[in-house]
Order: sequence, then structure tokens, then C-alpha cells
Amino acid sequence: MTSIEHSLVSPGTVVRIFSDAETQQLISDWLAVFGRNRKGLNTKSYLWHVFSGGRYPSVDGKAAVDAYRQQTGAEFIVLSNNRDVAFLTELQPERSSLIDYYVFPPNLAWTMAVTHEAGWLGPYFALHPNYSALNAANQARLRKSAEAANARKRGWC
Repeated sequence: MTSIEHSLVSPGTVVRIFSDAETQQLISDWLAVFGRNRKGLNTKSYLWHVFSGGRYPSVDGKAAVDAYRQQTGAEFIVLSNNRDVAFLTELQPERSSLIDYYVFPPNLAWTMAVTHEAGWLGPYFALHPNYSALNAANQARLRKSAEAANARKRGWC
């Protein structure tokens, strides 16, 4: 891991950096869920305008941070607003060296949009329309990951 990769996220480490094509697909997937009603908003500059513009239901500020901290999972994707980098990390990020970025599990059950305007606009937290089922899948994956780690620790694998 390079020092750049190490500084991208805290806590945790970058497990994988997505290719340019994969990053573009992640943007498309994110917009398909959270940005469907973005017409008329400047999402070319900031994807989070779907939240600040009221086009997708979200909570902001302290409520967003509180909702985000309640989420758990086995993996998290971090996507830069500049659309030039996306990576996977095993711990839920509290900070990143990116200015504006989005955190979400691979199945997009929810998203946290961290903005450079925090305190005035954002951060924002939003749920996928099918959050309950997707979050249940995330929790099952988290349990399996913990079971596998425990088995490795005991020398069973």
C-alpha cells in the first residue's frame, strides 16, 4: 500500500482501488438509486445536490452523522465527488483526505454524502428504497465475515 492509499481513509485501510471503468459504473449505480430525480440540479459539480435540492429524501447535519454511525457492514465503498477515485475499505470511514465524497455498502442500502459545505450544507444521509432487505443482507454478510475471522483465528481454516 502506498502512503497515498493509507491517507485516503481513517480508520481502516484501502482493501481495493477500483479501476476507472469500475468507478464510472459505481457512479452510474449510485445515480440510479439516489439521483433518479436529478434533472435541473447541478449534479455534474456535486452529486450531493440531489439531497440539498430536496430531490431525494435524506437527513442532514448531526442527524446524518448519527444515522451513519448506526450503520454496520463488512465492506464500505468510498467514492470521490470528482468521480476519479473509488475504493473499498473494511471499516466504516470516519474521515477521508477527499474533500467531497460518498460512503456506501456495495449493495447501496444507504449512502453518506460528506460535503465541503459541512455545517451549512450537509453532510447528508439517505436510505435506499429497499433498505430493510438490503440492510438484512449486509448484516448477514457481516456475521459471515465475523465467523470466518473467528475460524481463522482458531486455526480452523
